[in-house]
Amino acid sequence: MHIPRASQRPKTIDINGDVRADPYFWLRDRNDPDVIAHLNAENTYTAHRMRRTRKLQHVLFREIRSRIKETDLDVPVTIDGYSYYTRTVRGKQYAIHCRRDADGAGREQVILDENELAASHEFFALGLMRISPDHRLLAYAVNTTGNERYTLHLKDLQTGRLKRDTLRDVDSVAWSTDSRSFLYTVLDPAHRPYKVYLHRLGRRPDEDELVHHEKDDAVYAAVSLSRSRRFLFIDLHAKSTSEVRYLPADRPDARPRLIERRRTGVEYGVDHAGKHFFITHNEHATNFKMVRAPIASPGRAHWKTLIAHRRDTLIEGVELFADHLVVYERERGLPRISIRDHDGKHGFHIGFREPAYDVGAGRNPNFDTHKLRFTYTSLVTPSSVYEYDMRSRRRSLLKRTPVLGGYQPARYRTERIWASCDGHEVPISLVYRRGMRRNGRSPLLLSGYGSYGLSRDPTFSSIRLSLIDRGVTFAIAHIRGGSELGRRWYEDGKLLHKKNTFRDFVACAEHLIQRGYTSPSRLAITGGSAGGLLMGAVLNMRPDLFGVVLAAVPFVDILNTMLDPTLPLTITEYDEWGNPADPRYYRYIKSYAPYDNVRAQPYPKMLVTAGLNDPRVGFWEPAKWVARLRDLKTDDNELMLKTEMGSGHFGASGRYNMFKEIAFEYAYLLTRLGIEPGAPRGLD
Repeated sequence: MHIPRASQRPKTIDINGDVRADPYFWLRDRNDPDVIAHLNAENTYTAHRMRRTRKLQHVLFREIRSRIKETDLDVPVTIDGYSYYTRTVRGKQYAIHCRRDADGAGREQVILDENELAASHEFFALGLMRISPDHRLLAYAVNTTGNERYTLHLKDLQTGRLKRDTLRDVDSVAWSTDSRSFLYTVLDPAHRPYKVYLHRLGRRPDEDELVHHEKDDAVYAAVSLSRSRRFLFIDLHAKSTSEVRYLPADRPDARPRLIERRRTGVEYGVDHAGKHFFITHNEHATNFKMVRAPIASPGRAHWKTLIAHRRDTLIEGVELFADHLVVYERERGLPRISIRDHDGKHGFHIGFREPAYDVGAGRNPNFDTHKLRFTYTSLVTPSSVYEYDMRSRRRSLLKRTPVLGGYQPARYRTERIWASCDGHEVPISLVYRRGMRRNGRSPLLLSGYGSYGLSRDPTFSSIRLSLIDRGVTFAIAHIRGGSELGRRWYEDGKLLHKKNTFRDFVACAEHLIQRGYTSPSRLAITGGSAGGLLMGAVLNMRPDLFGVVLAAVPFVDILNTMLDPTLPLTITEYDEWGNPADPRYYRYIKSYAPYDNVRAQPYPKMLVTAGLNDPRVGFWEPAKWVARLRDLKTDDNELMLKTEMGSGHFGASGRYNMFKEIAFEYAYLLTRLGIEPGAPRGLD
C-alpha cells in the first residue's frame, strides 16, 4: 500500500533573528479538509500494516479481559451515616456509583450510572463528583468530546431528577456547609481555570457572584474544602509559585482572606485543624518543610516550624486528622508514610519490604478518626487498600484487586538497579518472569516520562502480564525531571537542564544492554505526552540504541507550541520549559526539540498516536513529526501514525475500548520485537 506523504507548503518563521522553515505548519488547521484527509490516510495505512495482527489483537483483548473481575466492588467508605462505593458490571464500559445506609439497612441507591450518561456518545468522561454536606445533592461534571471542557449538573438524590442549574467549562467545585451554595472555577479560552464564582441553588449562571478573577495568564485557580470542613480555600498556583485565600465554609459570601502573598519561586499548600492552618512550603527548603500558623494571623511572620527541611527526604503531601498529621514522603526514590501529632513530634513510619513499590493516600473523607486508609502496589503486587490504626499501629488489608486466571506473584521478580549518568545514579525498576536469562537476547520495554516533577512509580498492571508472560521485561527509567530522588531531581531536569532527562534515559538503556537484560534490536521504548517528547529527543540523539518505539500523543513540536501563547497550557508552561521569546531559551529548546532536530539518519520502527480533540498536545504535533520523519529518515523501517478521531489526550473512553486500544499497541510491540504471536509460554 502507498505510504502517505503530507505535501510541503512553504512557511518560514523568524524569531530572535533565526529563520526556520516549517513546510508542515499547515497540518495545524483541523478545518482544512486536506488535514483530515491526510489523517484518515495515515489511519488507513496503519490499519493496513497491522492487518496481520488482528488475530493477535483479539487474543490479547480476551487475555486482558479474562484477568479482571468484571463485576466488582471497591472498598466502601462511610460518611455521615452513608456507605459510598463504586461498582462495575460485566459487559458495561463504565462505573456505577452507589450508596446505602452505613448500618446495612435499606436498599442500594444508584446515585450516578456512567453507562446511562455515556449511552449516546462515542466518548464519555466523568470529571468530578461532589456530594453536598447534607447528602441530598450531587454535583457532577461530564465531557463527551475529549476536549476536557466539562459541563456541571446537579442531581437531587431524593427524587433522582436533575436541577436546572447547569454550568459550563467547570474545573473544580467546593460545597459550602449549608448545602445551598458552592464555589466553582471556570476555564478561559486557553483551558486555564481563571475565575472563581459563587453559585446559589436555583439561580441562573449569569447571576453567580464573581469571587476572584485571576488575571495572571500563568496562574491556575482551584477551590477546595478543608478536611475539617471549616474553611473553603481558593488556591492560585503556577508551576513555581502559589497563593492561597480562605473563607469560612458556612459563609461562602464572605470576603476571602490571604494566607501569604505569592512570591516567585515559593510554593505552598494549606489545610486546617483545630486553631491552626498547617502549611507546607519550599521557601529556603527545596524538599519542602511544614509549619503552622494561627487562624487569626496566618502570614509567614507567624509560621512555626513543625517539620524541618531535609536534604534527603521530599514532602509530597499531607493529610490532617483531628489528632494526627499524616505526611507522604519520598526518600532514596521510594515513598513512605510518616505519622506525627499536631506538634510534628512523636513520628513513626509505616514500613514496606519490596525493593520497588508505590504507596499513596486512600479515601479518607473523615477528619475525626484514627483510621487511615492507604494504597500499596508494586510491579508484582496488585493494588491493595489497607486500613491503618494510627493508635495501635496495626494495619489490615481491606482489599487486593483480584487477578483472575491463577496469577502467582512468586513466578515474577521485581528489582531496582542503578545506571550512571554524569556522576548521578539513576534508578531503574524492573519486572520479569523468573527464569529470564541475562544473555542480551531478551526483549525489554523501557518506559520513561521525566517532566513536571511527576514521579513514575512502579505499579502493578494485570494487562502488562500479556507482555511479561511472553518473555518481555518491563522497566521504568526514573530519570531527572521527575521527583523520585527529591525536588532537586526535578530541578535538574527542567528549563536549561532539560537535556539531563534525555541523557539519563540513554544511560538507562545503555546500562540495561551492558548488564545483559536486552540488546538494541530487542529494546522497545515508550512514553506519552511529555514522555513522547522524551522519545523524540532520544531518537534524534541515539537512534541506534533502540529497535521499536511507541510514542503516545508526543509533545514533539515544543518550539512552535511554546511560541504560541494562544494555545492551551503554553503560558503556564514557561516555568517548565522556558519562554522562547527569550533568546537563551529559544536556542536551548531548539537544540533538543524533536521535530526541529529530525535529520537524515536511520530511525527504528515506530508507532505514533494522536487525538484529534486533544487540548494538551495538539494532534498536529505527532502528525508533523511523522511527516518530517518520512521526509528525512534514511531507512525502510516501518513508521505509522494512528489518530483517534473522536477523543483527546487520554485516548478512547470506556474500559473495553481502552482494552482494545492496548491490545492494538501490544500486538504492535510483540510482532515488531519478533515475538511469536501465540499464547504465553509456560512459566519456569
